[in-house]
Amino acid sequence: MIRYALFCRDCDAEFEAWFASSGAYDSQAAKGLVTCPHCDGAKVDKQIMAPALSGTKSKSDPDPQRVFGKLAAAARQHVADNFDYVGDGFASEAKAMHYGETDSRAIWGETTADERSELKDEGVAAEPLPEAFTPDKPVDPKKLN
Repeated sequence: MIRYALFCRDCDAEFEAWFASSGAYDSQAAKGLVTCPHCDGAKVDKQIMAPALSGTKSKSDPDPQRVFGKLAAAARQHVADNFDYVGDGFASEAKAMHYGETDSRAIWGETTADERSELKDEGVAAEPLPEAFTPDKPVDPKKLN
């Protein structure tokens, strides 16, 4: 997951958004799917960002599962706060937007394995949210694909 600071050229608003990768942002922006939460304009650009650098080196590396868990929780919370929840109608709603039958908007919901396969086969841009976990219940890496 990558977080970008974004800028809307239509209303001069600044906001942040999470993407699966820099390529995911580029693909969504090219299709006009990255829109401003203030004015719904699609003239959105990435802002210049400086990397976060630590002034001192840590004595030990952080636990990768704990770090991933925090990122996964933050990503899931961002989606819950900013996207429309469509429940088990996600696949049909995503297809309708993909084929121009309804206006595009940020959505999230539930799918079956068969629905995920159909979305992928039809080229519908959709990615699973990272599974939330606790230290006593690690993530199964097979479920992340």
